[in-house]
Amino acid sequence: MTEDHKIVDDEELEAIRRRCDAATPGPWKSFIEGRDHTGGSSFIMTGSGKSRGKDIELSGATNADQDFIAHARQDIPRLLEEIESLKKLTR
Repeated sequence: MTEDHKIVDDEELEAIRRRCDAATPGPWKSFIEGRDHTGGSSFIMTGSGKSRGKDIELSGATNADQDFIAHARQDIPRLLEEIESLKKLTR
């Protein structure tokens, strides 16, 4: 490994998990004005049903940025679980 690419250790994984756990609960869904709805602005919907949270509106983000941010709420926990499973297999 080069110095630019260090292995993610357990401490770093735990820090990522804490940030994820502290964020508004999911699922998050990106709604792009003109693609997913008409009228209003683009936003990220947080939660669903009775656990629906406040919408997130971004300033200066591209549509791809907004989609990435919204999906990260679901993607990061899944990736953390996969990493933890793989680490168990290699120990």
